[in-house]
Amino acid sequence: MATKDTKGGKGGAGAKGGAKGGAKGGAGAKGGAGAKGGGAKGGAKGGAKAGAKSGGAKGGREKRARGPHAGAGTPAPAPRMKDFYATTVRERLQQQFGFGNPHEIPTLEKIVLNVGVGEAVKQPRLLDAAIEELGLITGQQPVRRKAKKSIANFGLREGQEIGASVTLRGARMWEFLDRFISVSVPRIRDFRGLSTRSFDGRGNYSLGIKEQMIFPEINYDEIEQIHGMDITFVTTATRDDVAFALLKELGMPFRTDEKRSPKAAATAA
Repeated sequence: MATKDTKGGKGGAGAKGGAKGGAKGGAGAKGGAGAKGGGAKGGAKGGAKAGAKSGGAKGGREKRARGPHAGAGTPAPAPRMKDFYATTVRERLQQQFGFGNPHEIPTLEKIVLNVGVGEAVKQPRLLDAAIEELGLITGQQPVRRKAKKSIANFGLREGQEIGASVTLRGARMWEFLDRFISVSVPRIRDFRGLSTRSFDGRGNYSLGIKEQMIFPEINYDEIEQIHGMDITFVTTATRDDVAFALLKELGMPFRTDEKRSPKAAATAA
């Protein structure tokens, strides 16, 4: 009997020890879980703080980049060339041609720039580059032009995009004319003056530019191909001699040693 009780006591002690060990193990597991939870919470808090700091820095940069410029809210000044036309050119033309009605005095109606890229049939990216450059020059988004008919010898199909054009009016027209006369024309290579034979008989003047690099907005290191463009100055004049006088008074550097076309001479007479 004694041996049995001893065995039973040993079994009870083993049971108590197992219970204590289990309790300790459970407490240890809880402590581990708590440590893990604390680490996760701490990591989340640290990440949130870092994210807030970085977000604040980014937000600050974007706010500074998008902030209003110094002249925001102030009206844009009138174009210098437009003021010169209103104060000086109109009076000179009225005295020269004897216009009785002020509405008869001619003025510049619009300027049209046209760029043709024949290589765009095989390399469309050349047209994209030309459109981007034309937009830099004029400050206005160009319009893509498509072929009106198919030409088999050139591999051209009707509807293909082969050029771009821009029509300037108002303040942009006067600003472009000012920059063209003051900055771009003097940069033409071997420049001797603009031809006086490019009037169409109805008071409009057209000229061709061989290189787009004469415009200061074009960066020589970024161009892919040298191309030219056609520029047409449309006036409200109905005669070539009146249009010639208008453009000359505005500052167009025409050649002085060139004879005018017979049509223009007959119109002036």
